[in-house]
Amino acid sequence: MDAVLLSATSASPIRAVLAVLSGALAGALLLLAAPVAYATGDGLVRQEVAFRGGGGLVLHGTVLSKAGAPGPGPGIVLVGGSGAGPREEYRQEAEAFAQAGITTLAYDKRTVGYSRLQPDFGLLADDALAGVRLLQSRSGVNPRQVGLWGFSEGGWVAPLAASRSADVGFVVTIGGSGYDPLRTQAWNLTTHLRHQGAGGPFRRTVAGPTAQFLGATGLFPAAGYDPVPVLKQLHRTPVLALWGEHDTQVPPQESARIFRETLARADNRHAVIRFVAGGAHNGHRTTDGFDRIGGPLFHGKKLGELAPGYAQTTTSWVRAVAAGHPPASSATPAPGQALVTTPIPGHAWYAWLAPALLLLGFATYPVSALLRRGPILRPVRWLAGLGLLAVVTAVACPLAVFVAGDSAAAPVVWGRPAVWLVAQGFAVAVVVSACVSTAALWRRRPTPSWAAWLRLAPVGMAAVGFVPWAVWWGVTA
Repeated sequence: MDAVLLSATSASPIRAVLAVLSGALAGALLLLAAPVAYATGDGLVRQEVAFRGGGGLVLHGTVLSKAGAPGPGPGIVLVGGSGAGPREEYRQEAEAFAQAGITTLAYDKRTVGYSRLQPDFGLLADDALAGVRLLQSRSGVNPRQVGLWGFSEGGWVAPLAASRSADVGFVVTIGGSGYDPLRTQAWNLTTHLRHQGAGGPFRRTVAGPTAQFLGATGLFPAAGYDPVPVLKQLHRTPVLALWGEHDTQVPPQESARIFRETLARADNRHAVIRFVAGGAHNGHRTTDGFDRIGGPLFHGKKLGELAPGYAQTTTSWVRAVAAGHPPASSATPAPGQALVTTPIPGHAWYAWLAPALLLLGFATYPVSALLRRGPILRPVRWLAGLGLLAVVTAVACPLAVFVAGDSAAAPVVWGRPAVWLVAQGFAVAVVVSACVSTAALWRRRPTPSWAAWLRLAPVGMAAVGFVPWAVWWGVTA
């Protein structure tokens, strides 16, 4: 009994000491793990933060605020454009907003559950709302004055997030599109093809039949996302919608009209439409929208400096909203837009069915040759082979532009991509081969049989159908 009592009494102090040490260690680890705020020479305080976004994914960012800012003020969460979107891409905006007294969160975009091939605007909106909650919890921020800034793709995401939560105090967009992603990208590509020297016929093929092909096959991600129903829900949220004067990635004139008309129908009385003079798609300095002037490098390319007036327009508007005096709805005249967008039918099943049937018809002849069914004619063999090449090349060339961008069209010769000239050459050869094959069949007049019919009919119908399809697809222009 004495031995047992000694053991128990001596162990209690040891456990107490271990508990104290464990608590101290845990406290030290928490202290080390806690975000550390640090001031820099530009008068800003930066704090590295981590927070849980949609699906519980941990996101990392930086909160910037002005040192010594008086009282709780507004906050803004930056929602980036498409792609990887690290926070460094938006450092200039974050610093400019913070210098104006707006606490700003810039965070690295998620790489889990999102990619260019699988965009999930809903998941990105959840991330943005998580950022809003983070700023709302800060002592220097008025929780009722936290809003969203969305760039490009963020011009779809930020309004979506605001439509889901009353916590969003305002929305700012720069380079947001009023159309769905497929129609927007088609306009973007044709604008860049025009700058590269590609003529109207090939541009019409990209924006017309090729875009319809992608939409009908489901190969273009989020092709049909319509931003209009979301904008209609922002009837109480102040909105500042900005576009660069030289935006070449979304149609600025048409998008501004859609934003203005949709928000007006929603009875939003605080929707301001503005254009950034000398601004590119991102609101940074440019001469024509295709270059950038000054600014830091991002992935080896200049981002451009913030265009004069861009930051001041944004920050003064946010401060007015935060002061309880959101500016009344207004719109400045839109700059000229060189190209108009091309409407894309929602269910263009013919866009993929027609080339599929042509390929099937031309492929029947060489397959039947392997099976040794029916007569074999050299001109028809050439017709089948050239038909397959013509269809594949004509479809692949503009599709490559959607996959790799306008660089896939280089080099441009006589207003046409070199590969497109090859496709047009194949198209001419198909027509010539069809004429020669018809003449050869007329001279030979093979004995009618089921084998001859099954072998020659498909390639013949494909040759006949190829002509109107080639005209519609633009190969003949």
